[in-house]
Amino acid sequence: MKIVVTGTRGIPDIQGGVETHCEELYPRLAAMGHDVTVVRRSCYVTPQNRAESYKGVRLKDIYAPRKKSVEAIVHTFLAILYARRVKADVLHIHAVGPALLTPFARLLGLKVVMTHHGPDYDRQKWNKVAKAVLRMGERMGALFANEIIVISTVIDDILRRKYHRENAHLIYNGVNMPVPAETTGYIRSLGLEPHKYVLAVGRLVEEKGFDLLVKAFDSIPHEGCKLVIAGDADHEDRYSTTLKQLARERGVVLTGFVRGARLNELFSHARLFVLPSFHEGLPIVLLEALSYCLPVLVSDIPANRLSCLPADAFFATGDIRSLQECLARKLAQADSRCRYDLSPYNWDYIATQVEAVYRGL
Repeated sequence: MKIVVTGTRGIPDIQGGVETHCEELYPRLAAMGHDVTVVRRSCYVTPQNRAESYKGVRLKDIYAPRKKSVEAIVHTFLAILYARRVKADVLHIHAVGPALLTPFARLLGLKVVMTHHGPDYDRQKWNKVAKAVLRMGERMGALFANEIIVISTVIDDILRRKYHRENAHLIYNGVNMPVPAETTGYIRSLGLEPHKYVLAVGRLVEEKGFDLLVKAFDSIPHEGCKLVIAGDADHEDRYSTTLKQLARERGVVLTGFVRGARLNELFSHARLFVLPSFHEGLPIVLLEALSYCLPVLVSDIPANRLSCLPADAFFATGDIRSLQECLARKLAQADSRCRYDLSPYNWDYIATQVEAVYRGL
């Protein structure tokens, strides 16, 4: 089966939840014998990730302007033309923004699968016009995609309630079970000691709530613990610049975007993982923290309410007092590791579920 994938910035080693999802999923589908091409946005291709293939997946680089308001739609348009030219059996569009062009793909005779990763129009970074376009993208995907995949029950409920789409496939994000690092060279180069830092991971965008975390952490006794934020901004803006300045002023360790062995070290030796988001689909980074058996503290948005998490893992979203109290309580507890049931989030099983959707077309 010839599968063309768009809606992602690309793989490998490109920051983002959709990007991590694609990096894990498509090599598995390629290993099943499918001809998979991930269409990458040219503006995210660097000397470090420039390649023609990745773990059996073809990589096709197509122009995209490095401007957040138009890069996804321009790139998706060109990717659809490419999919038509190579006679793809399936075009898989990720996220509601790129899904705006689902009717165009259908008019060209393509069979379209759309994965809804979350209501992106709830993200603070978008203005009113952009949010309206994203809502229209969700609507076009819901009405015109041959098949829809949702990554959480929250998103499934949105499609049922708003568009009466009753046949979406619920297929979770996944996580790999890691081998925790024994080395400490990287964290020590950052001035950190094992089990003496709180870790947050994600893009430096407003809906992640990192500014709230920095202020809350700075206002409580933390007895030698440091706060580490691993991630960067795709597009530097006022929020990311202000956040970096605030973090530096309050002694927060900013690592920039990290993957691989360095991220493994950060997760392996953290005392606590915190995710203060206002908006998520099903956060892969939270699943990664759970795979390292870390105690976690997360905002109580529906997407974070995984059944395997205890009641004390949540604080009231956007409430700095609640975050302060919960952080202080977590840091006062004995340093420990937790066990979580992550069986629903197995990438190999997820790949078989996605393949079944393709075959259904």
